[in-house]
Amino acid sequence: MFRISQFMQEIARPTPLGASRKPPGPVVIWNLIRRCNLTCKHCYSISADKDFAGELSTEEVFAVMDDLKKFRVPVLILSGGEPLLRPDIFDISRRAKQMGFYVGLSSNGTLITEDNIAQIADAGYDYVGISLDGIAATHDTFRRKVGAFDASLRGIRLCREAGIKAGVRFTLTQDNAHDLPALLQLTEDEGVDKFYLSHLNYAGRGNTNRARDAMRETTRRVMDMLFGAAWKSASEGQGREFVTGNNDADGVYLLFWVRENFPHLEEHIRAKLAQWGGNSSGVNVANIDNLGEVHPDTFWWHYPLGNVRQRPFSQIWQDVSDPLMAGLKAQPRKIKGRCGACAYFDICGGNTRVRALQLTGDPWQEDPACYLSDTEIGLDAPVERVQLTAYTRQVA
Repeated sequence: MFRISQFMQEIARPTPLGASRKPPGPVVIWNLIRRCNLTCKHCYSISADKDFAGELSTEEVFAVMDDLKKFRVPVLILSGGEPLLRPDIFDISRRAKQMGFYVGLSSNGTLITEDNIAQIADAGYDYVGISLDGIAATHDTFRRKVGAFDASLRGIRLCREAGIKAGVRFTLTQDNAHDLPALLQLTEDEGVDKFYLSHLNYAGRGNTNRARDAMRETTRRVMDMLFGAAWKSASEGQGREFVTGNNDADGVYLLFWVRENFPHLEEHIRAKLAQWGGNSSGVNVANIDNLGEVHPDTFWWHYPLGNVRQRPFSQIWQDVSDPLMAGLKAQPRKIKGRCGACAYFDICGGNTRVRALQLTGDPWQEDPACYLSDTEIGLDAPVERVQLTAYTRQVA
């Protein structure tokens, strides 16, 4: 995750470069349930409105939480499917808060209503993230349900009225990029605390629909827009957060933006970006799916590392006998192609490995969704380019 607002604050009020701080354990995104009332085009879990057999029981979830706490996991993001469809979601959430986790709820927002907002507030979530894929018709098309936009917006408003920190998640594609200006304005008008832009990652239905991934120039225009909004918020003291995910080239593109707009701070911001270090799948970000399978992040459902029913998460996560985990935890990672030769590798870390795998069959190849040119990343001569293949192995 790339926290744009932190770097904008650094531009507004530079601070000394301190020692690099590593989280005590990974952020765990936990898909507690696969059932969902929607069938979104870019769903990485390929959820549907039906029950899925074999999901962890309440007691099993609690046992895993005990292990996560001992392993010093700081953050639990409770997701799905739609987590509000799980009958014990509030029991799980309250226990997680009592144990001292930072607890987020990742919802499509349509099931947040006047009937359950008091329970949501009582659960004590530190943050509720709600997905909006555009304005009205665009969102409803992505979510494949008429009225989904209005229902999700109502959920955001109910959270705000209940004093719950809420944010909007937006997955960028060619089919909804045109709605971003209106969506940014909407979040400002509605007093939304956080805006998270996710670049399309090639997993689940997102892999099936990757032909609609935003093209490079579109991505650059979108990032310019997002940087502008984040700088406005930081310079005016609004306190709104702007974050992106699933394309660590955003850090390098921010450095280019700083070079153009605040050249006297380029060296300072570059050092701060290098401390961030880019992609952290398999290191500082982890996923547990609804069946208890552990993955390097939420977009690796086709690649299980082990199941918490057979081995504790803490053991699975530290096991580098798996070649993928060994490669992800290597410092620096050994990446091929233009990513490996990039002059800004220390910032980006080689970007997203699952996209490389899905298009080449090799997780260590260059990320095909980097939107920076060879010249921009310091390649004096073209590197040998990988032949793209249609690697489409998917979770059933």
